[in-house]
Amino acid sequence: MRGLTFDGALRYRDDLPVPEPAPGEVRVKVTVAGVCATDLAITAGYMGFHGILGHEFVGRVDTGADGIATGQRVVGEINAACGHCPTCRAGRPRHCPQRTVLGILGRGGAFAEYLTLPADNLLAVPESVSDQMAVFVEPLAAAFRIPEQLSLQGNERVYVLGDGRLGLLCAQVLHLSGCRVTLFGRHPQKCAVAAGWGIATTAADLAAGAERADVVVDCTGRPEGLQLSASLTRPCGTVVLKTTSAHPPEWNPAPLVVDEITVVGSRCGPFAPALAALAGGRIDVAPLVAASYPLEEGTAAFAAARAPGALKVLLIP
Repeated sequence: MRGLTFDGALRYRDDLPVPEPAPGEVRVKVTVAGVCATDLAITAGYMGFHGILGHEFVGRVDTGADGIATGQRVVGEINAACGHCPTCRAGRPRHCPQRTVLGILGRGGAFAEYLTLPADNLLAVPESVSDQMAVFVEPLAAAFRIPEQLSLQGNERVYVLGDGRLGLLCAQVLHLSGCRVTLFGRHPQKCAVAAGWGIATTAADLAAGAERADVVVDCTGRPEGLQLSASLTRPCGTVVLKTTSAHPPEWNPAPLVVDEITVVGSRCGPFAPALAALAGGRIDVAPLVAASYPLEEGTAAFAAARAPGALKVLLIP
C-alpha cells in the first residue's frame, strides 16, 4: 500500500501493509484527503505521533459491515472510542481515555490508499456533496462544535483570530448562527474570501485597538493566541480555544481571573450538521481549495500547506 508516514521525517512509502479492520470496523478506500494544521503540528513534534498521518478524508467502503454497503461513499468521525468506559457511557466518546484517533493517536490515518474505522464512526455522503466538498466535513464539524458548546443568542459580537482554513470555517459557521462576526487575519487574499461571504474582516495588527467582544475564537495556531484572545474578550466573556501547538504559551493567566473570562477548549464536533450544511449549500468551501497533489508528492503538498497564506491542500491517493 502507498502512504505518507511520519517517523521524525515525512516520507512517501509504497511498501505499507493494507490495514485489516478489527471486529466492528470497516476498511475504507480513500479518494481525497486534506492536509490540516494539526498534521503540520505533528511534524513539528505535537502529540509525538509516528505512523500514517491524516484525518480529513472522504472515501468508499472497501469491506462492508451491517448497514454499510461496499462502495458506499463515506466520511468518518476520527475518534475511535472503547464504548464501555464511564466516559463513553456518559455520552462523551470523543474523550474516551482509551480512544485512538485517526492519524493522530494510535491509529494509522488517511494519507494512504486505505484506512480503518469503526462502522459506527462512518456517515454516508449525499450525492449532492462532491468529494472536494466532503473532505471538509471533519474541520467543518470542528467549527460546528462552537455553537454546540455555547448558548449563543445570535447577536453576540464575535471575533475569530486567524484566517487559516479552520478560522475561515469557524467564521462562516458563526456568521450562519447570526453572530456579528469579525475575522482578524494576516492575509488580504484570505480575508477577501471571508468578505465575499458577508463577514467583516480586519487586519490582525489592528486587533489591539478593537472593542472587546463577547466571544473570541483563537484559531491563530500560535502559542500567544490565548493571551491575545483574552485581551480582546470583555469581562465575563468567553474565549474559545481552537489552537493546538507543539510549543506551550509563556503567559501569566491572571487576566482570566481578574476579568472572569471563561475559556472553552473546543476540538472535534458533530458531523451530521456539517454534512447537512454542505448538502444544503449553506456553507461554501469551494474558495478554500488551493491545490491538489498525488499521494506520491505528499512532501511537496506539506511544503505548500506550510507556505504563508496557504489555504487547503488536498492529497489524492
